[in-house]
Amino acid sequence: MNETRTKRTAGTNRPSGGIGRARGWARLALALVAGCAAVVFSGLLDSGGWLILLTGFAGLALAGAGVWWMLAHRGGARLLGGLLAVAAPVGVMVLYAASGLWVVAVGALALWAAALASARSALRSLRRPRGMHTRKAPPPKRPVLLMNVRSGGGKVERFDLVKRAEALGARVIVLGPDTYPDPVEVARQAVADGADLLGVAGGDGTQALVASVAADHGLPFLVIAAGTRNHFAMDLGLDRADPVHSLEALTNGVELRVDLGDVGGRPFVNTVSFGAYAEIVQSPEYRDAKAATALEHLPDLLAGEGGTVLDVHTDDTHLYAPQALLVSNNPYARADPLGGGRRPRLDTGQLGVIGVRVEGPGQAAELVLLGERASGITSVTSRRVTVEASEGHIPVAVDGEALDLPVPVVCTLRPRALRVRVPHHRPGAPYAPPTVDWRRIVALALGRTDTRTTQETHDV
Repeated sequence: MNETRTKRTAGTNRPSGGIGRARGWARLALALVAGCAAVVFSGLLDSGGWLILLTGFAGLALAGAGVWWMLAHRGGARLLGGLLAVAAPVGVMVLYAASGLWVVAVGALALWAAALASARSALRSLRRPRGMHTRKAPPPKRPVLLMNVRSGGGKVERFDLVKRAEALGARVIVLGPDTYPDPVEVARQAVADGADLLGVAGGDGTQALVASVAADHGLPFLVIAAGTRNHFAMDLGLDRADPVHSLEALTNGVELRVDLGDVGGRPFVNTVSFGAYAEIVQSPEYRDAKAATALEHLPDLLAGEGGTVLDVHTDDTHLYAPQALLVSNNPYARADPLGGGRRPRLDTGQLGVIGVRVEGPGQAAELVLLGERASGITSVTSRRVTVEASEGHIPVAVDGEALDLPVPVVCTLRPRALRVRVPHHRPGAPYAPPTVDWRRIVALALGRTDTRTTQETHDV
């Protein structure tokens, strides 16, 4: 036991060699930045170089403004915005090619990309990414699995999951296609009948409902990645392309302790969305025509005419009237309001909060140029999030499911309440590179490494 703990500690806190590698990567990053600046400066020495450079930045800003006009307007303004979003960057490329500066532009972009990669390697080298702690657990004797045959375009039938699970000793309860009983009631009855493990092959919404029953009774929970997206399965390190592999947890598995979200008394494993996205998914047409429905509703929502004005309170931050708000079960590695990234950990006891407010083409252009560092994006963590509004009920999307909840809507976490059983051997979640902080890169390159730099985990 002591030997295992020693190995884990040594793998987590790197010795001076790790800091030395990080310092080397940081110095390489700064050298590449200097090279990028030198290439740009050499291009500026040509006649009109400054003007062409400024035109390039203006083109990116115009593209961002064009995207805003396309999303926030209808009719001719939308068409004009779409044309601008495409024409501006194309025009910049044509200008650079005609002026002969395209070699300079390509060289500068290549050096900048290499500098970013080196900076991320420097931050990553400071400390090895820590995975969630696993523990050995005996195989279940009476596992019960709920399988939704409609999820994921029919993955349950396509991968023959029912027969494969039954061959491993599991009792399988099929949901759909003709009947779809309440998963919570089915899970509770399974527990009453003696189940010692609950599992779900289906989407994240069904996963959350059954996971809550498992957590209430202290039972292990099995995730079978048979839904459409299965973000929860991805962040657990499961192979979403091979749901059969998830069944190996029945015979050769380990347990993780993860947090379980709660919004207004309803569980969630991934995200709770408020604002524009939550309003859009309420539309009956959304499931069959997502893009067209979003384009139809966005102008009113972005203008503040068709949506609910939200008032959001976290532990330390107040957000008034965000157009979109994403509350996640543990923070995402990137401030992505669509939740398209990944969560490096699911056991920090913290909610991730991402608020977006873009009030015009200027902020849209800033968003294009600065990304998650733009002023229109707020990204914080909190143990409790309270969403208020003047209306009595507001639309909310819980793990992608459209709901209507009474205000105030309170989001919290049940820290490490869920015992998740996963295969002992699994591919793991894809790596999420840390956000580059150039001040820390400079300090690291100059040898001014403080305690926070060496001990803080950037990818946890």
